[in-house]
Amino acid sequence: MKIALDVMGGDNAPYSTVEGGVDALKESDGLFIYFVGPSSQIKEKLDAIDVEKYKERFEIVDAPQVITNDEKPVEAIRKKKDSSLVKAVSLVKDKKADTVVTAGSTGAFMAAGYFILRRIKGIDRPALAPIFPSAGGYTIVLDVGSNMDAKPEHLLQYAKMGSIYAKGVFGISEPSVGLLNVGTEEGKGNELTKKAYELIKECDEINFMGNIEARDVPGGKVDVVVCDGFVGNVMLKFMEGAASFIFSSLKEEITKNFSRKIGAVMLKSAFTDFAKQMDYTEHGGAPLLGVKGALIKSHGSSDAKAIKNAILKQGKGLIESKVLDQFSDGI
Repeated sequence: MKIALDVMGGDNAPYSTVEGGVDALKESDGLFIYFVGPSSQIKEKLDAIDVEKYKERFEIVDAPQVITNDEKPVEAIRKKKDSSLVKAVSLVKDKKADTVVTAGSTGAFMAAGYFILRRIKGIDRPALAPIFPSAGGYTIVLDVGSNMDAKPEHLLQYAKMGSIYAKGVFGISEPSVGLLNVGTEEGKGNELTKKAYELIKECDEINFMGNIEARDVPGGKVDVVVCDGFVGNVMLKFMEGAASFIFSSLKEEITKNFSRKIGAVMLKSAFTDFAKQMDYTEHGGAPLLGVKGALIKSHGSSDAKAIKNAILKQGKGLIESKVLDQFSDGI
């Protein structure tokens, strides 16, 4: 499998991204990585790591330009042809790489998917589909920011893609799908959710469980949650903030006195397992579903561990499952 890694994407670029790519090479023998970015900076980091034994399994693709978060996405994609992101996505378009991993600008990432790879036939709006930790393990949520102004038919397409993705990548034989709403009763919500409810309900290919509320997401009530990008992004950011608050408050409380510290030592393994489940770096990133290629978006603050897992867990899983072929056949 060949990965195009946007070395300049993210807050910790280029050194953490290069390090994460090398860590992925160490853990997967069948992996080849294109390190895409300013060649001098990439070589500097690679020389410091000692990658002699992996030299046949990577290639540096010089891309002197960088797309930043404050640039207009579509304009940047069109004007900066030598940027690390554009060159990385172009490697997938040209069939030289199987997937792209980037922690860079989300807007530019999505614009590259739209305008370089193009959409799969039958998909009007691609969707970002991260996994949320939940009581049942993990829940797939889409969309979380790719399309802010969705139409009912877009939510139907998300439900179809989410079902295929859950089957292909996570092995769920009959994924349950819920529509995120302000109440569980049929007829609740705004015009978008009311119309989307009817469309999804009438689709025999979807195991539709009806409306669910936001509190049902961490409860693991369904395998796939469908919503428009605005609502999904708000929920994502809220859960990130809530998790950070819980961990910082818990740490403060258990270190207040000696007896609590002793109790914390006894529960250390439980705390470790819980933290691992909630840690976004364990999952690495989220795929953009609905374009003609595998694109993985990592968090902007991704460290080397997150980049490595985006490659090995998200990118590799998406390609090996052949779920993109299933999108083309099933939608």
